[in-house]
Amino acid sequence: MKRLIVTGGAGFIGSNFIRMALDELPGWKIVNLDALTYAGNLENLSDVEDRENYEFVKADITNPEELDRVFAGGADGVVHFAAESHVDRSVLDPSAFVRTNVVGTQNLLNAARKHGTERFLHVSTDEVYGSLGPEGYFTEETPLAPNSPYSASKAGSDLLVRAAWHTHGFPAVITRCSNNYGPYQFPEKLIPLMITNALEDKPLPVYGDGANIRDWIHVEDHCRALLLVFLSGEPGEVYNIGGNAERTNIHVVEEILRILGKPRDLITFVKDRPGHDRRYAIDSTKIREKLGWKPSRDFEEGLEETVRWYVDHPSWWKRVKSGEYLEYYEKQYRDRLGG
Repeated sequence: MKRLIVTGGAGFIGSNFIRMALDELPGWKIVNLDALTYAGNLENLSDVEDRENYEFVKADITNPEELDRVFAGGADGVVHFAAESHVDRSVLDPSAFVRTNVVGTQNLLNAARKHGTERFLHVSTDEVYGSLGPEGYFTEETPLAPNSPYSASKAGSDLLVRAAWHTHGFPAVITRCSNNYGPYQFPEKLIPLMITNALEDKPLPVYGDGANIRDWIHVEDHCRALLLVFLSGEPGEVYNIGGNAERTNIHVVEEILRILGKPRDLITFVKDRPGHDRRYAIDSTKIREKLGWKPSRDFEEGLEETVRWYVDHPSWWKRVKSGEYLEYYEKQYRDRLGG
């Protein structure tokens, strides 16, 4: 059985990808490598943790020795999600983003090359392209122009992956995706924060005038694209993944309130964050034409489905907001893994 290492698999997109890969890649053992920082939550995968083709390993990509031990068990493929990803946190402390996103990615490339990994998928973001005006779209040829410490660190990691291909012929491919939403998203991000605050009748903080535009994609559509790129993408290439669903932030918030039947006066406009990009929009023509992918959900359908998921899973998001979820690893894995 082949061995696929998924870094950051206890996070939002990573956990959704693992759940899909367990069903779609029956000839692979899926190894979830995660350091379990604040955004890593093993409860996201509690329904699959006993599957024979699933394994969790607590390890940190910033530690080369830990990576070497994991890769020594076999690493036919790698899907690399592990990253510090919250823009607001990067503004407060960029150093953690450089350490994980840049140094950690290079450590991972070193381990993968050493152990003969045959397929390496680096999952990145459209934020590395910077900000758009009212017209136009990001293509794979758009120059990198990151505007936040987070996006700068992701751009750095992208360039290291590119260099591994061009210098060593390492079989790496890069994807850059628009804003994800869906189940199990950490509630510091816009959509789950607004849903959970509205459910608790708390203020919904909206930056600036709320007119910032993002292109939204359901996480399952994103994961389906990632599986296609992992299996069939051309090494050395970049594939943009977008949902073709541009919406202003205020529109998204108002839709959430409408679905929940909550009053608009819960919205509170707050001071904009420094360097807040005005608009992102992805041109995903390449992956559509080369690999035959397209999103299966329109935004309104996916948003309503997502709101209902949070309504139906209050124990999950309340444990995340209270911090209780951090106890899950201690309770479920310490004895099993021997300390």
